[in-house]
Amino acid sequence: MVYRCGLLTAQKEPVPLKSVEVQLEVRDHVATVVSTLNYENKEDKPLEAVFVFPLPGDAAVCHFSATVGQTQIVAEVKEKQKAREDYDDALSSGQQAFLLEESEQSPDIFSLSVGSLPPGESASIRLEYVIELNVQADSGLRFCLPAVLNPRYQPQDGGSGNIQVTSCPSSLVPYTLSFSAQVSSPRPVSRIESNCSLDPLQYLNSEQTKATIKLAAGHKFDRDVELLIYYKDAHQPTAVVEAGQASAGLGTLMGDPVVMLSLYPEFPEAVMSSVATCGEFVFLLDRSGSMDAPVNHTNRNETRISSARDTLLLLLKSLPMGCYFNIYSFGSSFESIFPKSVEYSQGTMEEALKKVGEMEANLGGTEILKPLEHIFSQPCIPSQPRQLFVFTDGEVGNTKQVIDLVKKNSHAHRCFSFGIGEGASSALINGLAKEGGGHAQFISGSDRMQPKVMQSLRYALYPAVMDISVTWDLPKDVYATVLSPPITSLFQGQRSLIYAGLTGQISEAAEGCVTVKYSLAGHPSQNQLQFNLKPTEDSGLTLHRLASRALIRCLEMEDREPRQQQDESVKKKVVELSVQSGVSSAFTAFIAVNKGNGEAIQGPLVRRNVPAPIHQPFCSTLSTVKKKGTKLGLIKKSLQGNRREMDASSAGTPPMLLSDVPVPVPSHPPMDPLLRLVALQKASGCWDLSPALATALGKTSEEVETPKPASVNEEVWATILSLIWLHGFKMDVRDEWELLAMKAMSWLRAQDSSCLNECVDAGNALLGCKVEKDSLGL
Repeated sequence: MVYRCGLLTAQKEPVPLKSVEVQLEVRDHVATVVSTLNYENKEDKPLEAVFVFPLPGDAAVCHFSATVGQTQIVAEVKEKQKAREDYDDALSSGQQAFLLEESEQSPDIFSLSVGSLPPGESASIRLEYVIELNVQADSGLRFCLPAVLNPRYQPQDGGSGNIQVTSCPSSLVPYTLSFSAQVSSPRPVSRIESNCSLDPLQYLNSEQTKATIKLAAGHKFDRDVELLIYYKDAHQPTAVVEAGQASAGLGTLMGDPVVMLSLYPEFPEAVMSSVATCGEFVFLLDRSGSMDAPVNHTNRNETRISSARDTLLLLLKSLPMGCYFNIYSFGSSFESIFPKSVEYSQGTMEEALKKVGEMEANLGGTEILKPLEHIFSQPCIPSQPRQLFVFTDGEVGNTKQVIDLVKKNSHAHRCFSFGIGEGASSALINGLAKEGGGHAQFISGSDRMQPKVMQSLRYALYPAVMDISVTWDLPKDVYATVLSPPITSLFQGQRSLIYAGLTGQISEAAEGCVTVKYSLAGHPSQNQLQFNLKPTEDSGLTLHRLASRALIRCLEMEDREPRQQQDESVKKKVVELSVQSGVSSAFTAFIAVNKGNGEAIQGPLVRRNVPAPIHQPFCSTLSTVKKKGTKLGLIKKSLQGNRREMDASSAGTPPMLLSDVPVPVPSHPPMDPLLRLVALQKASGCWDLSPALATALGKTSEEVETPKPASVNEEVWATILSLIWLHGFKMDVRDEWELLAMKAMSWLRAQDSSCLNECVDAGNALLGCKVEKDSLGL
């Protein structure tokens, strides 16, 4: 197939979207994003342009407007079916109309319809949303502008109501992107990093608390635009009180002040220095065809699946003796290494590693719901808390079903999720962790998967925080109504957010206090935050919209819970709240109609689907939707058209799909030196003195065996050499081997060997290192 470059769709039709401009404003850890989409109809007939694109799953879309000529039309939020009907009525009567709606299956996909754009006419669409920035393992705040929309795999019984995705290779995207960001904080901005080329960071004041940065020209749409923002002293609890909207009136969510509390729990060092020796660790690995794509652009030989294999090696070596584990993998079907979770031992570890080494991205589609249902159907093991680790590139169409299942079973497990590669669904990855009481991580750009996963394993091995409660101490006649869901998990150094509406008479100097109480390792603990209740002015209602979004998401999830009888009351609450706050929801849409001078636009309306970039070197199969009746209302399940894996025995010849295109398989690169050493560690934590170990240390067998003190057994000597090598040569990736080294040190202490000092000195001399005995924890 030959693709023609220029402003054309895959059907060689002109694309009316010409450019996308994005302006980001970050205030501390909250961001406001304004996207402007510029359309132009260069055809000789009126057009309807439909663009399906990704947004962050936890974004609160709060403004939508269109400018045609000198006229600006601001959209209003309406119940979704009413908005669709208004849109169709406007087009039928020859008026211009604009419709923005959220996918019914996943809150991180939106559809924008620009209707009746006359020949030669231009239109500028402005879309605004607000979002909280997630804290990363290294204390950076992560902002991601999804520029890649990979097709979402829809299971066979996935239902209807999906939005159609038209896509094309990222190299052929026919519109441009410009991106700029302004960052401000009470604390200095130390640096900003990105997976894309940026112009140099510019500070706007001498205190370096304000800065601006731009995306370098020529973005290729081959990756999401990710920023990592670093502040000095980032882990400080804060409280911000925002004044309400004067026109909304007191007693309403938008009229009353809203407070946002950012809490960073600090746990006692004695608790954090110990790790659990029990637990059931269940690893669920995506082996769909898309996992064969490269993890990043700098090393195209390292695929997502190969990185996941390496990570599973580190995980299995780091598990504590006495725990239980199992590994599931899934695609269109799923399989497990053991029929049920088994006790961790040398034998079970070796069997698991052998099968992990054989895993390829060859299981078809991305059906994650079935393996999760199976895992949750397995009885829990007494005194072994279940910890679920999910690795996926997040290309699923039934996001809400999956998240609902995890929430339903949250009492029996914690879920740690990992989004791998460009275009991973933020709604899925964040939703799994949030509802499963765990932690979410994204691996993209030049990120290594291993340190992020090992950090989550540390979280899983720390004692779980129990009995979390929040109490408010406020002045007389001032009351707080919590708008965000209850806190279900706390992790060392990770931020927890609380939104609350404030009612009552608040004086100028009024102070409040919030106390978070919890039990950690059987000991009661608490963190307190005192704050001033005086509202800040001129804040643009950002916190009100984020609070509304949090409440809307809670209600939407409540609406999806099974009931004995149909209940429309929750949906009605969501619609009322969405309309009142101007924030989108699953049950509402933004609609704008340009009534203009009343003259109808002449001629038959032609539909143009604007392609979204996919992270693939070729186009997905596209299907045309016949337009009749309700134009957007009749768009039925079609996401699966791009990703449905066909049975080989199907009658006729199936269309060529992404999974059918032959892709050259690179030969496996040589094993990383760290992994070569780690692979030799035994489940108990020690190493054998072997030729393979000598090779991993860069020595001959004779060189390794000769300096061994006579009174020391071979396993102790081999283990000390391995630890010295790790500390001497791999301190830059300590996060990846720290847990398995702790296990090795525990094993050494249990041997009660009398000449460890002599071993350390001899080992340093052999390896050319200067590692202190204290550094080894001996």
